[in-house]
Amino acid sequence: MTSATSIARRDMILAAGAGLATGLLGGANAQPAAAQSGEFWTAEYTAKKGEVSLQIYRKRVGAPAAGEPAKPVLFLVHGSSNAALSSYDLTVPGKSDYSMMNVYARLGYDVWTMDHEGYGKSSRTSGNSDIASGVEDLKAAAPVVARETGRSKFHFYGTSSGGIRAAAYAQAQPDRVDRLVLAAFTYKGENAPTLQQRAKQLEYYKTHNTRLRDRAMIRSIFTRDGLPSAYDPSVAEALADVELKFGDQVPTGTYLDMTSKLPLVDPTKVLCPVLMLRGDHDGISTNEDLLDFYRQLPNGDRQFVILPNVAHSIGYSNNRHMANHVMQAFLTMPPQVAS
Repeated sequence: MTSATSIARRDMILAAGAGLATGLLGGANAQPAAAQSGEFWTAEYTAKKGEVSLQIYRKRVGAPAAGEPAKPVLFLVHGSSNAALSSYDLTVPGKSDYSMMNVYARLGYDVWTMDHEGYGKSSRTSGNSDIASGVEDLKAAAPVVARETGRSKFHFYGTSSGGIRAAAYAQAQPDRVDRLVLAAFTYKGENAPTLQQRAKQLEYYKTHNTRLRDRAMIRSIFTRDGLPSAYDPSVAEALADVELKFGDQVPTGTYLDMTSKLPLVDPTKVLCPVLMLRGDHDGISTNEDLLDFYRQLPNGDRQFVILPNVAHSIGYSNNRHMANHVMQAFLTMPPQVAS
């Protein structure tokens, strides 16, 4: 497999106002110590996975400068139904801080994400973009990130099937992963209502490489767990506006994997520190399923956090600030002292 890169564009956009800097972690008095002011700097790159072109996105406060200390790198891995920017850099008219890239760039990170094969601006192929394919995507992206940032290890955050992708990558390439955050993750998927419902379409996933993802389906992401009050309805509309520009079809690979091939990650082989985040109304897993995974993690530097009044989509929820608070504490954990 070859990996090649090119800078498609570099541009700058004005950073959010003072309200984001002061309310970043969820309250008028919240003032994160690492908060940075200035303009956001963004760039896009491409990586090659064989003949497949993969689009990669980057955001930080201020352009890179020669001789400056390298910022910590945070790589965000998207899930099954939405591409990178709608997942992690969403603008909701009249609302603030739905962009995780903005939040963590403000906190001092060099933030990266990518469109997996079959999503967003990446190549549309005859493949179904399953978890194994996603791991190969991350392998192709990693040398780009390392070259551009000077960092050999990165923090990873993955949501839903993106969490499975990120955990499987951590298992495959442990030397690339610093700290790992698994949000809305599922392990074996036992007794998970969402997966039980999804499994009714298993034969379709086996025989089709794409599935319908229209506005109604995107809206259902926020209602299917029976807690629509956890979300602002305008988020679903903003998300659909962005995603439907890429069409109404997305790959079936992760759905097929999650309904017929779990588990896809061996927790005993995930060696890095791990934070597991779960909404208390998330139907894609149970506490028992996730705690089974958590108990087997070999690194004692690990946390399991349940967020109140949150369903499956943590980053879009009204309580996303709580998740950001916990995650920032985890990512900035002081080094452990060996006994």
